[in-house]
Amino acid sequence: MTKTETVKILVPGRHPMVSLVGQRDELLKLIEGAFSASILVRGNEITISGDKDEADRVAVLFEELIGLLEARQSLTPHAVEQSIDMIKSAEARPRDVLTDAVLIHRGKPIRPKTVGQKRYVDAIRRSTITFSIGPAGSGKTYLAMAMAVRALQQKEVARLILCRPAVEAGERLGFLPGTLYEKVNPYMRPLYDALYDMMDPEQMNRLIERGTIEVSPLAFMRGRSLNDSFIILDEAQNTTPEQMKMFLTRLGFGSKVVVTGDITQVDLPAGQDSGLNVVREILTEINGLEFAYLSAKDVVRHKIVQEIVEAYRRFDDNR
Repeated sequence: MTKTETVKILVPGRHPMVSLVGQRDELLKLIEGAFSASILVRGNEITISGDKDEADRVAVLFEELIGLLEARQSLTPHAVEQSIDMIKSAEARPRDVLTDAVLIHRGKPIRPKTVGQKRYVDAIRRSTITFSIGPAGSGKTYLAMAMAVRALQQKEVARLILCRPAVEAGERLGFLPGTLYEKVNPYMRPLYDALYDMMDPEQMNRLIERGTIEVSPLAFMRGRSLNDSFIILDEAQNTTPEQMKMFLTRLGFGSKVVVTGDITQVDLPAGQDSGLNVVREILTEINGLEFAYLSAKDVVRHKIVQEIVEAYRRFDDNR
């Protein structure tokens, strides 16, 4: 016989009920659609009735959502959906994930928005070298950049070095028109865009001029030893095994490295192995080195992007 239970939750008066259930109950409807328990809202009291385990889960969810409000975080449909997933999977507490402010710029916090992103951020904190592998939109580069800017602001490192392989460049780079900066700048544009979100443009340009922030193609790393630096290699699926080895052996004292890439979007010539794929087989059981894997569940762009990524994954699996 199924055991039923009724749980009552009082919402603190300092939080208007609309902040918890949403305009026109849009957030409440998300919760009701995700659970079989009955939810009744009256005044500042929420009554949850149904199967004991289900009612308990819904009660925990509301307590976590109230905790997010206590942390001065407004609830969005995405935050509520992520919180529901966390409660159902019992992977993490929403408050632990969604209140972890990696960086605050102009009053706007940059936080992990999924359990996978939280694990990724924690891996960067723990490790000397972190590899992040996942689809477009899963926060690989953006969160790494936020961690790098924070490390610079906290004086944990003396400079940031941000690089990408210029896949179509290589020997042909010299044939492109313009100065060296004009030739490589299009490849670096996504890194500049992320920096603009996290720093004032004047400050960013000043730090670039001083060399405190360096944005350059991967080829420019050869022969260097990088000390007291936070180093990000973006789009690493487009490195060759030789380039990846060259990059990783640039690591100096007091430095931290984050390598990001999407192994489903390799732009190397046919038959050329990806350095990011190869490194997963070579670098195992090394202290201070971690792999963080993100999935379609961690895509935080428009919901349709998550569905597109998952559809492509199924297509590739079937092939």
